[in-house]
Amino acid sequence: MSLNDDFDRPFEDSEPLQWGALREICCANVDYFASHQDANSVRIKAALLAILDHLDQLRPLYREVAKFAVHFDYDEENPGNGYRSFLSLIDKAILHCNVICQEIFRQKNSILSRKSYHMREIEACSQLLASLYTCLQHLKTLYAWSTEVISDGKLSLFPPENHTIQELLSQMGNINQYCFYGRCLGFQFCDSLKHVFKTITFGMASYSEVFYSNGTLLGRWSNFVKYLLDPEARARRVVSISQHADISFCQAFWFLNESELLPRLPSIKKHLAINQVISIPPEELILPTVDGGTVSIPIPNSHIGKKPIHVRLLSSKRRLGMVGSGGIGGELLGLSDGLIIHSHGGGFVAQTSRSHEVYLRSWAVKLGVPILSIDYSLAPEAPYPRALEEVLYAYAWALKHANTLLGSTVKKVILVGDSAGGNLNLGVTLKCIQLNIRKPDGMFLAYAPVLVEFVPSPSRMLCFTDPLLPFGFMLRCLKAYVATDKKVTKEQEVEECAKSDTESFAEMSESDLIALALSPNGDGANGAQKLVSLPSDSTLNSVSLTEVDGTECPKGQANLRDYISRFVDMYRNSGLASSSPVANGSDGRDGNISGSDKSWSLFGWSFGGKDNKETRELDVESGRSPLEELTFAIPRDPFLSPYLAPDDTLVHLPPIKLLSLQLDPCLDDSVMFARKLRSLGNKVTLDILSGLPHGFLNLILVSKEAADATDLCATRIKELLDL
Repeated sequence: MSLNDDFDRPFEDSEPLQWGALREICCANVDYFASHQDANSVRIKAALLAILDHLDQLRPLYREVAKFAVHFDYDEENPGNGYRSFLSLIDKAILHCNVICQEIFRQKNSILSRKSYHMREIEACSQLLASLYTCLQHLKTLYAWSTEVISDGKLSLFPPENHTIQELLSQMGNINQYCFYGRCLGFQFCDSLKHVFKTITFGMASYSEVFYSNGTLLGRWSNFVKYLLDPEARARRVVSISQHADISFCQAFWFLNESELLPRLPSIKKHLAINQVISIPPEELILPTVDGGTVSIPIPNSHIGKKPIHVRLLSSKRRLGMVGSGGIGGELLGLSDGLIIHSHGGGFVAQTSRSHEVYLRSWAVKLGVPILSIDYSLAPEAPYPRALEEVLYAYAWALKHANTLLGSTVKKVILVGDSAGGNLNLGVTLKCIQLNIRKPDGMFLAYAPVLVEFVPSPSRMLCFTDPLLPFGFMLRCLKAYVATDKKVTKEQEVEECAKSDTESFAEMSESDLIALALSPNGDGANGAQKLVSLPSDSTLNSVSLTEVDGTECPKGQANLRDYISRFVDMYRNSGLASSSPVANGSDGRDGNISGSDKSWSLFGWSFGGKDNKETRELDVESGRSPLEELTFAIPRDPFLSPYLAPDDTLVHLPPIKLLSLQLDPCLDDSVMFARKLRSLGNKVTLDILSGLPHGFLNLILVSKEAADATDLCATRIKELLDL
């Protein structure tokens, strides 16, 4: 029985084949080790007997959950929900245990047999099944809470408001999380990713020793070796980080994929004709309304005042009216009818368009349509609703200037987003409906949360098993994004506006936008046929108009290397080329550093020096539980949680294609949202993929399955463009 038929087969009363196979091999191993009295053999036999007991306890619970899981599916072609996800976890755990038991049996008489190693492996399997049994018990509790019926006539995966996640967490303290991050790490995912997760968790544990200063330097370096060789030590550190690390660690670790190493990998160097960063100034922006009037788009102002918004334009082809297309020579195409506007994921607290270039480049080549990726400001410096304000403003700016800067007629505008970006795109579309301006022609959302609350749905419990999105990380991201009382004074707002005039490295005013679409000589007579001669470069992706304004751009015979060099110098001096990434709104400048203050870094890991003016320590002694950190209110705002939007608004949403994952903590969000939209008559489709984790789009360089799924995403976007 294959791993892929978990959701397709009926849950029969007879024991599945893999369960019987595990029983058989366990019994064979017990018989062999029964006569061995050494400590390792005794522990192996005890673990094997425990596995047999767990199978007896799991089977009736498994059947019970299987019977009611089918009632929560989106449809028969796409069965899937959090209940089924845990059944799949058990299926895959049993197969994993079978592999370990088979290996023990094959090597039982070999001189190379390592009993101590096999003992630890089989004990980890026993702990894994015990933890999954506990999870199934909690699923029964969740099902008992499921009394609400939504508009499609089925039970809701979200329990009523009188049941909270605090109530569930108080019962889940006995789940052994360590087994999911130790020797059994990644057992539930496709084979190509299992070694990747080991590398990521080793990196997380090791980076935490660099980030925090607990203990001596020698002790921290010795821990690096321990995390590499000892899966149990690595698991203890990862769980400790998940429970105690603050949001700054989450940000710093997730920003590591923007180190200088990644852009140099040959696999990411898909040729793009245009890879250009543009900075949009905070100035008045007027758009026509659907009924023939006009409306002023609100300038982002909350929390951090008025600041430029950075966006990245990617295109595999140079087009008329596209910034960066001039002065290079070669073929120049006409305007594209389509435009893709992308918002990246990162839990609202981390990453940028650069982090997501790995798959955006692939989409730009496959689809042949310009992609505009928005670098919205990040929490906790810029919590809700700042990011929503900026994505809305960038969307409106793109509509107004698409044919003069982006190379598109915008006959079709598709919003694309993963995770947090998908949530923002839904909020922006609801804002378009509210403002009565043009809404996008379609949306593609990958593993996006649509109910930003501590709702105890079954799939949310997957965070306790997820190597990339542990529960503690998700909790802190949510807290950073929605729990704040920061205010910006009038004086701060004026100061920030004044700074934006000199600090923005590619700021474009209204007149600048017009000038960019004209010839290098500034002749506007035939502006539609003439182009700005600013080069596009895959490394330096910005244009400084303070340098270009009032001067002629270099002719074709000019030395392009010298020209680009000038911009490199400006880029370095702007403070935006810091070796370690910073969140939008943070100061990334390097001051005059004396030799004694200098530090060195390896792939973004900073060692030594006085860059970290604050000494951080991981507080593992406070004994704080997740329950203590859930003491903040989350507004029930439909622009934050689009699932809460009234039906008479949701019915106006454009066609939506949702993609989620069998083992994604946000799976139930996608299933419930798709069910709700379908009941309202909206055009909606839902794909549920197996074997991949939340955030798989960033893993296409290391997993064929992730690359294939990314191609499926491109197919779904193409279908929206062709509607």
